[in-house]
Amino acid sequence: MTGDVIVVGAGLAGLVAAHELAERGLNVRILDQEGRQNLGGQAFWSLGGLFMVDTPEQRRMGIRDSIELARGDWMGSAGFDRPEDGWPRRWASAYLDFASGEMRAWLKGLGLSWFPVVGWAERGGGHADGHGNSVPRFHLTWGTGPGVLAPFVQSVLEHEEAGRISFGFRHRVDGLEISGGKVAAVAGSILADSSVARGAESSREVTGDFRIEADVVILASGGIGANFDLVRKNWPEARLGPPPATMISGVPAHVDGRMIGIAEAAGVSVINRDRMWHYTEGIRNWDPIWPHHGIRILPGPSSLWFDAEGRRLPAPCLPGFDTMRTLREICTRGHDHSWFVLTQKIIEKEFALSGSEQNPDLTAASWAQVLKSRRGKGAPPPVEAFKTKGADFVVADDLETLVAGMNRIGTGRIDLQSLREQILARDRQLSNPFGKDAQVTALRGARAYRGDRLIRTARPHAILDPGNGPLIAVKLHILTRKTLGGIETDLDGKVMGAGGAPIEGLYAAGEAAGFGGGGYHGYNALEGTFLGGCLFSGRQAGRAAG
Repeated sequence: MTGDVIVVGAGLAGLVAAHELAERGLNVRILDQEGRQNLGGQAFWSLGGLFMVDTPEQRRMGIRDSIELARGDWMGSAGFDRPEDGWPRRWASAYLDFASGEMRAWLKGLGLSWFPVVGWAERGGGHADGHGNSVPRFHLTWGTGPGVLAPFVQSVLEHEEAGRISFGFRHRVDGLEISGGKVAAVAGSILADSSVARGAESSREVTGDFRIEADVVILASGGIGANFDLVRKNWPEARLGPPPATMISGVPAHVDGRMIGIAEAAGVSVINRDRMWHYTEGIRNWDPIWPHHGIRILPGPSSLWFDAEGRRLPAPCLPGFDTMRTLREICTRGHDHSWFVLTQKIIEKEFALSGSEQNPDLTAASWAQVLKSRRGKGAPPPVEAFKTKGADFVVADDLETLVAGMNRIGTGRIDLQSLREQILARDRQLSNPFGKDAQVTALRGARAYRGDRLIRTARPHAILDPGNGPLIAVKLHILTRKTLGGIETDLDGKVMGAGGAPIEGLYAAGEAAGFGGGGYHGYNALEGTFLGGCLFSGRQAGRAAG
């Protein structure tokens, strides 16, 4: 080969690929439309959760996991049903082998470690062979997203110092040249320098152009989450109902999906573009960094979930159980928001916020800060800040005042008596250690897991008992997040052309490749699989390219 390997995108997948390439002695040029201050991309803002199987952390918490159980959960969630799911299915199987095998040892060798309580995310739709995690598998990295990035950032900067890696920041790739079934070059615009803070929207002023010939190119440019027009264009209305009239964004403005379309125009195969992952528990950030900035609530199982008109959502539309079913339920009812109703006792034990900046104790990897934040009076400080300052929170001592506040910032159509009757019906289910309410049953089941009982699930109690108050209502928005489809690749990350043959020298990794193969999640994610997919696909491409 001649010249540098070009990596398009300086997020987690791109950095992992560059790390692997440089460790093999290859020269690498990393191009990114943002500045150096955004090194690490979306992963920096993440909570740092990783999907791993049968780990020491799980066993210490009394969790019995296995590759067989995990494979059943993944395939039951993915629902692969298309001819083009061949490579995604193989990627899913390969990732499961990785997550139950060398993943933890590899990352531990790079310096990563994990919070001892394993989280139970995306608990599923109620069937053993369907969607959801049968057991907790969400391993929270000490240091959150920055902690996951740290060894790879350190590696590429050391290789930059040694001359093996160079960066082209503010280099926006606008074209991909393929000739004779081989990658030939990338070309694009040089954007004006920008000193905006990490994550903030930067200028798109063009000051020049570039063209770089290359025998090997890795596309690691991310997904479409901040591009609401593309989200709506790809929205699967037949499956999820109409797209919401308003959305908020869980990712910075530069997560625009441009490179996926550019690659497709050059002859690359893009599949499963209608598969995407958006959260239903989004709240508007009272201190925004990027446009339409939203934060996801990571809820425990106790909050009652109502639609925009105050009708309780049916199981499995329960907090933390089935994201896509809940999204469909909300959208098919014609709404763009829904409501949690809860108590102060619930918010103190069960509310967490996604993102490294919303969890400074975990991001600092400090036990002292964790204990002060999580075991002190009230909810964790970032949660209390949202409760006090957030536009989507209503706090009241009685239900009449709560409903008045909900109607003031919502549809105005929530009926006090109807809401009261629904909450009382649920509260009556607590009189016995058994009952018919699916959420109460799930709540009691959650507390059978030691980790939930310790730090994530409040003791069951009556919502309308004033001793558990004050009452809290939270207006929940649709929060755009992840692209589940993308560029089709084989297991080495080699990109497929529109005709089905690999394009020589062209690779893809991370969200641009649907986290592997063009969509290794299928229709549903199990959480911890986004960072996990960036790590795995970046490693695969970095070890195969060149």
